[in-house]
Amino acid sequence: QVQLVESGGGLVQAGGSLRLSCAASGVTFSIYAMGWFRQAPGKEREFVARIIWSSSSSAYADSVKGRFTISRVNAKNTVYLQMNSLKPEDTAVYYCAADRNYGLRYRDYLEYDYWGQGTQVTVSS
Repeated sequence: QVQLVESGGGLVQAGGSLRLSCAASGVTFSIYAMGWFRQAPGKEREFVARIIWSSSSSAYADSVKGRFTISRVNAKNTVYLQMNSLKPEDTAVYYCAADRNYGLRYRDYLEYDYWGQGTQVTVSS
């Protein structure tokens, strides 16, 4: 019933860009804070970015700040992650997630209520 579907992943050369999209259904999208996480093989799921209402409420991991931008279009039930200046260490499966409580622990994946299936991002060196 509640579904998040990521798209836009792929293979890109270091220094290149990708834009990930996450389309939501079965939720009142505008009342959810939305986040992006990523997980590389053998590593824990890692916080990437989160947005509540607009870019003014966004937060980023130090590793991506200045390179990635999270945004949302509520009328389309969609959240985006623009990724620029990609590095090989950005290689991971990227997951979209929804948080209905606007929790303070937004960097913790356990805070989120709904998850997408993920999309693979591979950055070649």
